[in-house]
Amino acid sequence: MTVLRFAPSPNGELHLGHAYSALVNADLAHRLDGRMLLRIEDIDIERCRPAFETQIYADLSWLGVKWETPVRRQSEQFDEYRAALDRLVEADVAYPAFMSRSEVRTWTAEEEARTGLPWPRDPDGAPRYPPHDREQSKSNRILQISSGVPYAWRLDMRAAIKAAGRRLTWREFDLPSLSATEIAATPQVWGDVVIARSDTPTSYHLSVVVDDALQGVTHIVRGRDLYQATSVHRLLQTLLGLPEPAYHHHRLILDGEGRKLAKSEGSTGLRTLREAGASPDQIREMTGLPAAPFALR
Repeated sequence: MTVLRFAPSPNGELHLGHAYSALVNADLAHRLDGRMLLRIEDIDIERCRPAFETQIYADLSWLGVKWETPVRRQSEQFDEYRAALDRLVEADVAYPAFMSRSEVRTWTAEEEARTGLPWPRDPDGAPRYPPHDREQSKSNRILQISSGVPYAWRLDMRAAIKAAGRRLTWREFDLPSLSATEIAATPQVWGDVVIARSDTPTSYHLSVVVDDALQGVTHIVRGRDLYQATSVHRLLQTLLGLPEPAYHHHRLILDGEGRKLAKSEGSTGLRTLREAGASPDQIREMTGLPAAPFALR
């Protein structure tokens, strides 16, 4: 059976971009007589709030989106993520990384000044992690950890790709036709990505592939901004022996200046639109979706 999911983070109010993604998932689940799941991605305990989670349920119900219960909440699944992390560490494709983001930025600036050459960036524009920690001896790593130096876990991208042992691809399907194209995965463009943060035993990349596998998600429908991240997810799925779902990366809803809507930018929330008199049908119209009921045919 087809299984889809919508997986917001309760760190702000849902906006039109979230509404579009939730509705596309719900429409497709309805069209294919599949299951529709809701997952709360709240591993960032400091920023996520119960009030925002409650608002997510209210906004989705108002839109007419229905989902199965119980809802999976990532903050309750740390043991499962830790077990996946342990497998990667035991396979020698992950290492403790001791540099903070600010230290990476400082090191990158100094390296670029020294060489006159740009340091590689990942698809999000952040500097790739320097090689120092990857090349450290095991004894040095143990010494720093025992000394209480904070650290995250990063994927040793070169070792991970070698361990995968084959060319990685994913199936990108189109809507409404559902025809699929094979896309070559290029996880190397990310460098050594974080797979567990210093304060939690996971990261977005690791938790999302574990969750999708455990929930039996067959079709992942999400924004185009996560297209490049799929390469990392396919690598982790391969290393952990997890199923390969199909993917569709939909267009993004942009503001008047052509920028992606974002909670951090204060994009207008669905609650505000509702209180201003907007209807669910008008939300569909604002996002460019056909009128309800569930017209993705």
